[in-house]
Amino acid sequence: MFAIIKTGGKQYKVAENDILRVEKLDVPSGTTVELDVLLVNDGKKDHIGMPTVVGAKVHATVVEQMRDRKVIIFKKTRRHNYRRKNGHRQHLTVLKITKIAAA
Repeated sequence: MFAIIKTGGKQYKVAENDILRVEKLDVPSGTTVELDVLLVNDGKKDHIGMPTVVGAKVHATVVEQMRDRKVIIFKKTRRHNYRRKNGHRQHLTVLKITKIAAA
């Protein structure tokens, strides 16, 4: 059984016991969150939502709040002595999928 969920403007294909990193959710570590389901496959049939599947939920536990690796942004213009270096670390939430409840 797998499901496709949407969080943080992105879609993820998940199954039970999967661990995934999503955009930051404002919940503390150790809590359980429910995510909306766009599609559920129970092994026999696909249940497709318009836009979400009614009655279907994915339960996930927040493992930790973390920051991603640093991405370096470097801007340069030739022959004008223009150089700018900047870094960015995205805030992430690590989730463990505990249960997929189909409709």
